[in-house]
Amino acid sequence: MYQQVLDPVAHSLAWSSLVAALPLLLLFVLLGVLRVTAWVASLVSLALAVLIAIVVYGMPVGQALLAGTEGAAFGFFPILWIVINAIWVFQMTVETGHFDVLRRSFARVSDDQRVQAIIIAFSFGALIEALAGFGTPVAVTSVMLIALGFKPLKAAVLALTANTAPVAFGAMATPIITLGKVTGLPSDTLGAMVGRQTPILAVFVPLALVVIVDGWRGLRDTWPVALACGVVFALAQYATSNFISVPLADVVASLLSAAAVVALVRARRPREPRTAIAGGAADEPTPEFAERVARPDARADVVRAYAPYAIIIVVFVICQLPPVKSLLDRATYAVKWPGLDLRNAKGAPLSLPTFTLNLLTTPGTQMLVAGLLTMAALKLSASRALRAYRVTLHQLRWAILTVMAVLALAFVMNASGQTITLGTWMAGAGAAFALLSPILGWLGVAVTGSDTSSNSLFGALQVTAAGQAGLPEVLMAAANSSGGVLGKMISPQNLAIAAAAVGLNGKEGDIFRRVIVWSLVFLVVLCALSALQASPVLSWMVT
Repeated sequence: MYQQVLDPVAHSLAWSSLVAALPLLLLFVLLGVLRVTAWVASLVSLALAVLIAIVVYGMPVGQALLAGTEGAAFGFFPILWIVINAIWVFQMTVETGHFDVLRRSFARVSDDQRVQAIIIAFSFGALIEALAGFGTPVAVTSVMLIALGFKPLKAAVLALTANTAPVAFGAMATPIITLGKVTGLPSDTLGAMVGRQTPILAVFVPLALVVIVDGWRGLRDTWPVALACGVVFALAQYATSNFISVPLADVVASLLSAAAVVALVRARRPREPRTAIAGGAADEPTPEFAERVARPDARADVVRAYAPYAIIIVVFVICQLPPVKSLLDRATYAVKWPGLDLRNAKGAPLSLPTFTLNLLTTPGTQMLVAGLLTMAALKLSASRALRAYRVTLHQLRWAILTVMAVLALAFVMNASGQTITLGTWMAGAGAAFALLSPILGWLGVAVTGSDTSSNSLFGALQVTAAGQAGLPEVLMAAANSSGGVLGKMISPQNLAIAAAAVGLNGKEGDIFRRVIVWSLVFLVVLCALSALQASPVLSWMVT
């Protein structure tokens, strides 16, 4: 048995926090400064986290290693199980040639890459986030952008940057439902509060995507489309989360924002770039492609091209129906990780050693079912589908290692108390904690790659700190989830998924340097918003 100690270094939270942060600092330095391959950086940082857990925190060697194995297992199931099956569905569309049909279909909506980035990375990505989450939209939208001619690096950066504002309501609001469980606050109340924070980010994300694609010139030419998309998404996310249904917030917002973009583009096309978009396309559309776009594809082929995504939506919606979900829940098993026995600083058992096998309710299994239905819709033989699965596993091999190593790192830090040390130290800031609260969520997602995991980790701590500082509990809890969405794009887990999807294994550091600035800029905005909502200035926004 191991009982956590929060201040092992000279009985000081500050010094202990400095030591506890070393694995994360090392990970980001290796990725962003030294450009070390993600799986190597993750394994080195994991080794340091285990060493600190054993030497500094006094955690038994066996307990530290067991925590790491549980984290690695969690990295594969459910997270990688979702991504693998999502990429498999995409590979089958490539195998049959229907992805080319989809590419031409998007090109007919608009041949402007700036508009394509908004529709695919933001609106369509938000829909995938709403249904599946856990890295799936990054994997799917990045390869779709490549199919439209974007450079792999730019496609990855766009997909990661877009996967922000929708994240808190992802996977049918799983992060917010989890936050409600760990804090004891109503999930509807928390969802409403998050719906008064992330929509403000949503207004600016499409504008950022345009800047990434074509710089400030692109912003000048296409700002009406980008702004309309962001505003419609924001209003829909706010209205749905506050007055209709928290789980449906992203579904409604994504569909309405896409419709707004299509309507505006048809009514008023953005001014075309005077020259080729700077760094935009890997290969500008060839005359042959332009000629093929001009000739409509057969209606049956277009239907089959969209069929996989329609199937995914239908399968996920059906699985969310209460009777179906209750039936699927019968195949959910909670098992105690063998040999792992952990207590918090007060001696109470931790829930971390409980491993949940939700065999049928996990989006990964539902994505597998969607893949099997896609086989039938695309008339793909079992041998060709298996070949596509082998290609997917080979493509994701380094991402699989990276994600498992990163989650092992997160579990070791959580089990030993390193993460709680950091959170407790930040929670001692008093009234200033309103400004720092989103940073805690950002840090949690940067480590775990999941807003759900970050809420599990820091949700109760946020409420406790709010009570001690006299701050609104629901605001601080919501800020944890809202801040977490901005850590998604720099999480090594998602960096690895994006790099694997676009064929840039080993280049995660290059992607990290492109997205870290956007992550920090948006984080500053959210911290300021949280502080203002805790003050008389915007206190009227608090539920």
